[in-house]
Amino acid sequence: MSEQNKWAYEVPGKLEIPYRYFAGEWGSKFLTALRDEKKILGSKCPQCKKVFIPPRSSCEICFEKISEWVTVGPKGKVTSFTVVRYQEPYFPVQPPFVLALIKLEGADSAFAHILGGVKPEEVKVGMTVEPVFAEQRKASILDIKYFKPV
Repeated sequence: MSEQNKWAYEVPGKLEIPYRYFAGEWGSKFLTALRDEKKILGSKCPQCKKVFIPPRSSCEICFEKISEWVTVGPKGKVTSFTVVRYQEPYFPVQPPFVLALIKLEGADSAFAHILGGVKPEEVKVGMTVEPVFAEQRKASILDIKYFKPV
């Protein structure tokens, strides 16, 4: 070892930081509707009429304050996707799995979620999907276990 690298040791490690997240008024209502009603809510801008999923309190297009809730979906279209082929301890499913952007009926934005019930090589942009809800729901985005082809 050279004198220059004498003190340059790499020590592998793992850093975990426990935390709690407050979803706020909008996120809480969205997650509670998933848990209690198996309903997917979006927010609708009063000015430009765009519907956002996940919901938000102000419009990213025209910056208007949003106060209207709307039900979206449950069906939607895959707008883009990727196949995840590696394992991470925080993944809710084993690889390989498909992570897709899904634009739900009635929404103007797409959100990412897992596709199930389909082989990765069979997934296509434009395919229609619907949610499969978890048996035990906990007010989490994973209350939608996955989306499956219709």
